[in-house]
Amino acid sequence: METWKMCWLFFSVFLFIAVVSNCDESAETTTDEEGDKTDLVDGVEEEGGVLVLNEDNFQDVIDSHETILVEFYAPWCGHCKQLAPEYEKAAEQLKQNDPPVALAKVDATEQKDLASRFGISGYPTLKVFKNGQDIEYKGPRTADGIVDYMKERADPDWKPEPSKVVVLTSENFTYFVNDHELTLVEFYAPWCGHCKSLAPEYETAATSLMDDEIVLAKVDATTESSLAKEYKVTGYPTLMIFRYGKAYEYKGERSSSYNIADYMRNQKGPATKSQSGLKELQRQMKKDDITVVGFFDDTSDKRFDVYESFTNSIRDEYTSLHTFDKEAREHYKVNPGTMVVFNAERFYSKHEPKWYTMEIEEDTEDRQLLDFIKSHELPLVGHLTYSTASKRYIKDGRKPIVMVFYDVDWTFDHRDATQKIRLRAVNVAKDYKDDFTFIIADEKENSAYFRDFGFDDSSEDLNIGILSPQDRKYPMEPMEDGYDEELIREFLDNYKNGKLKPKIKSQRPPKKQGVVTVVVGDTFDKIVMDPKKDVMIEFYAPSCGHCKRLEPKYKELAKKYKKERNLVIAKMDATANDSPEQFEVSGYPTIYFAPANDKKNPKKYDGDQEVDDLTKFIKDNAFLPLGKSMKKEEL
Repeated sequence: METWKMCWLFFSVFLFIAVVSNCDESAETTTDEEGDKTDLVDGVEEEGGVLVLNEDNFQDVIDSHETILVEFYAPWCGHCKQLAPEYEKAAEQLKQNDPPVALAKVDATEQKDLASRFGISGYPTLKVFKNGQDIEYKGPRTADGIVDYMKERADPDWKPEPSKVVVLTSENFTYFVNDHELTLVEFYAPWCGHCKSLAPEYETAATSLMDDEIVLAKVDATTESSLAKEYKVTGYPTLMIFRYGKAYEYKGERSSSYNIADYMRNQKGPATKSQSGLKELQRQMKKDDITVVGFFDDTSDKRFDVYESFTNSIRDEYTSLHTFDKEAREHYKVNPGTMVVFNAERFYSKHEPKWYTMEIEEDTEDRQLLDFIKSHELPLVGHLTYSTASKRYIKDGRKPIVMVFYDVDWTFDHRDATQKIRLRAVNVAKDYKDDFTFIIADEKENSAYFRDFGFDDSSEDLNIGILSPQDRKYPMEPMEDGYDEELIREFLDNYKNGKLKPKIKSQRPPKKQGVVTVVVGDTFDKIVMDPKKDVMIEFYAPSCGHCKRLEPKYKELAKKYKKERNLVIAKMDATANDSPEQFEVSGYPTIYFAPANDKKNPKKYDGDQEVDDLTKFIKDNAFLPLGKSMKKEEL
């Protein structure tokens, strides 16, 4: 054979092999920014057999796969790191399944819109997508477990269980809630991230409550706007309880299906319990610090219907009882149709009534009954316990609280000593009841407050402090000669006149500062309130995931302004340090900018937590001129 023919033959064979080889491989190999090799499958990046999704390719990938499992993760998350090798192993195995099942992942810290779209609030969160519909993943977190779980869902005959949550619309809503004894209704918006986070827990709760004959339902408030308006829905999700059509506020936790189900089980049955006679009534009244009792002739009294319905709205806060016993009415000298608010007998004193009465009419509204209870729920000197703290005392809109710390013990052998100190406090409280709420507090049971007041080093048997409405602590100096009523009155007057300084909770200041200036309670005034500096400060909690995600960006911001003499980028652990009242922290992270010319009115930051957004906020609010680094940046 001629030489040129041989060469052409070899070239043709080589070209054919190259083409076939290229056709057999649907994946290309590329290199990422760090130099690691990454596969591209149909134009989608793949790592360890797992498709990498982002806002641009997400919907196309979901639509092109009948069954796909997606992990929403955070790079810093320890649980995500533990899952990664198992997830990749499962991905490789499921490629061989018939039909193949794809596994994908989304960096939720980078793809925030996707995370928000699916209500991602924790990591890792896994979702199965079947024909485009997302379904909560409830399977194992091991490779074999993931494979078995996804094989079952990839079967063409597999279908998700029908939802146990009833869908309500304006057409069936009224009939449905009127026809059921107890229904929990969620008003939601399809785009709401919190609603999406709640959805799987709500579904699980609905399933667990079926045997209890408690129904969970939902209303799309964006399409059923008339229903949302009727029930004054202003945010999502809004949960409401319906008892044969009458609406009540849902006051339970919504963090887990267990909490939802447990709360709803406690809502079943009558809120007010019937007491057959005086002795039974008095025995029940000893169980709580406050007891609400309705006195009636019999169940035919329309005022009893008013009272019974009302008690459903207070069942989480008060013990509610009722009696039809004539002897009980005569003992307390009340007429039928009367609601009485009783404090526990241990709180009786000569300076206040033992109970308070209100006549009920057939048209008496719930708000009137509740207002009456609220106005008489506290004795002159009550008792701070774990159960009464948030229900009675530590809540919004309260007066300053005078806390009297000592060894509070109501057992038989110690109750006289406990009561003796309480009654001394009553003698002061009667003259200051319009300005303060007074309570006794066991120093061991309330050790956190005791410590925050600085009393943990006290050798005194009795310590007194004032807790302001903004949770500032004002400890009273020890009384050298024992209990001294005049010194206590002087202490209260000094607080009223603004002459006291609060106890500042503070960590130790760091020996050396990093790129972000660390502020503690004791250095707050020196650093943040310095009139010669503009200061941006982040209030964070060490356990807060959002704070951890912000940390690298906040450091980058601080590096950007490191050479600025007029500007400080700072942070403070708000769980371990106190700050002035104008820096109100209701969630983490909270960021304020305190300009040099107006430290009393810091500006709260509510924008996106990106470096560019924070930079713009600084530029817009800086009072002092920015120096060289800023000028260079602008150039």
